[in-house]
Amino acid sequence: MESKPTDASSPEAVAKQTESDAPTLAASEATEPKDSYVKLAMRNMVRKSRQSLTHFALTTFALLGVLVGLAYLTR
Repeated sequence: MESKPTDASSPEAVAKQTESDAPTLAASEATEPKDSYVKLAMRNMVRKSRQSLTHFALTTFALLGVLVGLAYLTR
C-alpha cells in the first residue's frame, strides 16, 4: 500500500477543509452584530445624496427662518 501525498488542492483536502470551516463560518455570521442606525443612515445618505442635500438645505432654511422670526418678534 502506497500512500498518496496529500495535496492542499486535492478534492479530498478541499472537502475536509470546507467541512471543518463550516461551523466556524456559521458561528461568526450568527454572532456578527447588525448594522447600527448611524451606519445605515450614512449608507443611505451616500446612496441618495441628492435627496439628502435637498433635505439638509430645507432644514437649514427652516431653522434660519424660525430664528429670524423669533428675533423679529422678540425685539
